[in-house]
Parts: sequence; C-alpha cells; structure tokens
Amino acid sequence: MNRLVVVSNRVALVEEGKQQQAGGLAVAIQEALKSRGGIWFGWNGQTVDGPEGPPKITQSGRLTYATLALNERDHAEYYNGFANSTLWPLFHYRLDLASFSGRTYAGYQRVNSLFAGKLAPLLEPDDLIWVHDYHLIPFAEQLRNMGLPQRMGFYLHTPFPAPEILVALPAHEALVRNLCAYDLVGFQTESDLRCFANYIRYEARGEVTELGSNSTGGTGAVRVRAFGRTVTAQAFPISIETELLAGLAAQGANSVQTQRLRDSLVGRALIIGVDRLDYSKGLPQRFEAFQQLLDAYPANRGQVSFMQIAPPSRADVAEYQAIRRELEGMAGHINGRFAEFDWVPIRYLNKSFNRKALAGFYRHARIGLVTPLRDGMNLVAKEYVACQNPEDPGVLVLSRFAGAAKELDAALIVNPYDIGATAENLQRGLTMPLAERRERYEAMMRVLRTNDITHWRQAYVDTLAALEPEQ
Repeated sequence: MNRLVVVSNRVALVEEGKQQQAGGLAVAIQEALKSRGGIWFGWNGQTVDGPEGPPKITQSGRLTYATLALNERDHAEYYNGFANSTLWPLFHYRLDLASFSGRTYAGYQRVNSLFAGKLAPLLEPDDLIWVHDYHLIPFAEQLRNMGLPQRMGFYLHTPFPAPEILVALPAHEALVRNLCAYDLVGFQTESDLRCFANYIRYEARGEVTELGSNSTGGTGAVRVRAFGRTVTAQAFPISIETELLAGLAAQGANSVQTQRLRDSLVGRALIIGVDRLDYSKGLPQRFEAFQQLLDAYPANRGQVSFMQIAPPSRADVAEYQAIRRELEGMAGHINGRFAEFDWVPIRYLNKSFNRKALAGFYRHARIGLVTPLRDGMNLVAKEYVACQNPEDPGVLVLSRFAGAAKELDAALIVNPYDIGATAENLQRGLTMPLAERRERYEAMMRVLRTNDITHWRQAYVDTLAALEPEQ
C-alpha cells in the first residue's frame, strides 16, 4: 500500500482520544494517514521575523506531522494577500471584493515553491501526494519542476468559478496550468467540475472526455488534455461523520448549555444559523428574511427566536470588519423594532462553541437556516440534519447556491437573494406537519449515511491510487 502525503495550508494535530472535539476533515485525514502511513505537511499557524527554518517533525505512530512557520512578508502576501484577498472572493463570485496584485501573486508562488522545497526531501518514490485547497494550487507544478514523478492529487474545498468569472484573474491561465500538473483534481460538485471542463474547452482549447461515474464512488469524471498533460477531474462531495454527530446530538440534548438555551426560549421555536463571519454566507440577506417573516406573519412575534452564531474570521481584513459592523447594526435595528420586555427576536453571537454544544443546539432548533450566496459544500447543513431527533426532526432551509443542495434536495431549497420567498419558506418550516418533517429528514439521512466523511476520503484516495502516473 502506497504511503500517503497530505499537504494543507494548516495542519491540525488531533490528539488521541479527542476526535469528538476535532473537525471531521481533520479526523478523516488523520485516519487515512494512519491506515496507509504517511506525512501531514503544512503551515503551523505561526509567523517569524527571519527566514523559515526546516520543518518541525512530530511522530505519532505511522503518522508524521511536518510543520513550518512563515515569515511576516510571506504570510501577508501569500495568505492574507493572494489566497484570501484574490482567490477567495473570485471563487465565491465576488469580483467586486477581489484585489489583483502582481506582488501578492508573486508571494503566492514563492510560498508554494518554499513549501515544495521543504517537503521534497521527505518524499519517497511511491508516495501518493494529496494537496488541499486554493492556497496550494501551484504546489504540484513546483514539485514537477524539481523532477518529481509521484502521483499527485488536488482537492478544492471552495466552488470553482465559471470561466466568465475566472478570466477576470490576470493569472487565470497560469492557475489552470498549475491544476493540470496534478494527476487527479477533485471538486465538490458536478457543477464545479463543469466550470473547470468548460474553461479547458473554450479558454485553454484543450480536450475533455466524459468518463461518467466510476467504481470508487465519485459522482462523475472527465479526462482533460491540456498544457501538455493528461488529468482526471472528478466530483467528490465532501461530507461529515454522520453517526458520530447523531450520537453527539443525543448527548448534547441533555447538556447544561442546551438546557440553558431551552430554558431561555420558554417554549418558543428556535431558528439557528451557524457560520464563520464571512461575506459569502449571506448573513445580511438572512437577517432581512427573518425581519420579513416577522412582518408578513406577525403571529411569530414573541413566539420565534433566531440565533445566529458567527465566530469572527480574518478580523484584520477590512471587508470582514465591514460585514461585522453591518450585521451588528441590522441586529440592533430588528431587535429595537420588534423586541418586547420578555423576548428578543435575534440572538447574534460572535463566538464559537464546541461540537457537542452545537450538536445539542441543532437538535433543539425547529429550523436550520443555511443560506450562503455561494459555498463549495457547507457542512453545517449536513450537520444540522444529522443532529435531528428522528422522532421530531426540524426543517432545513437551504440555499440553492450551497453545494449541499445537490444532495440534500429534500430540504426547503431557497434563493437567498429572494428575501420574500426565503421568509415564506421559514413560515412553511415552522408550520410543517410532523409526517412531512420526518419524510424529508429520512430522505436526507439516507444520503448522509451513504456518503459520510469516510466514504468521501476512501473514494478520493482509491481513485488517486488507481491512476497511472503520467511520465
């Protein structure tokens, strides 16, 4: 069995016995590395004043962690700069927020080259190399330039934009050329796969051959010939630890935090949203939809509370500071207009909670409101469903622009830009009969039990291992 080498921007060290606290992706990667043996390589989250030193090696059985720090300039240009001020908004269709800078692009390429140079001495000839996300698109080409022939796969955790959006990036051709240095490129949905294939057809003037589904569990695949390379591209919808989360929710339903929440609601229905504070999540539109619900269906006043949990992210970036101020203003306005002495409509929390607490909150919520303007998958939608009480499940209201909508089509699917329709679906969810709620829940759970995080990981790694490396 080939050794597996995972490369990601950040490395999550999961301590033994603490899997329940760790994210599902971190656990899935760790389990893959343990079963095959291998290395998890990436940034340790620290910045230093001087040049980056050699990777710090930490051994844990058959798993090796190799991490390194970044200097301030590299972090600013690679991470805050090109990755998060150019690619993130571009991939989420926000050209108005994307900045295009030759300096940050050079920093992005420089750090990918640095990472490749630090990893190369640790590699063995038969390794499978699995690279994650938009921070590291050029990584394989950097290794190829060193003459390394190993099988290399890439997985994009964000959406992949339509060619008409992508070509706004001055370096769009170089970026897709970078992707074609991999042997396998994985996307969240078939829609993302089509966007990539269309770029190859109409911009790169390459060849695309439809392969269909394969035995390893992907949902569709193409073979691409472009930039002197032959690449397999396939959709692998990422998922969650379905049964673990269901168990956590059953435990969390009786936790102190959930009991406090339940007592504070005094029998009122709860709508819950849980999102990183980001402009792609559609939070202003969500607040407007809740306000519209109270306007259009006044019987909900005093009877329904909306709790939005939005931990801050990238707090030093101006766009994130702006959306935080906007949401604080909106929450204050809605509460000022509708609140009574014993009821506050919106509970807006800029803090995070552990997985068990969130699982309990999800289980108690009558509606899970997940309405991003654009999202690769959105695992909160899947987590909400997995955490429901099978006897009395809540209702998922889900944006059509989340990758999860392709699988969870038994949710109430909404266009988050249509505020009125979103409010109507909130009302529909609040008044939905138990029999319909159960039917929708069971349909979505069948999907989540079939395609859980273990299935996703095995499907990707097995597909990569089955490919013949291009000479």
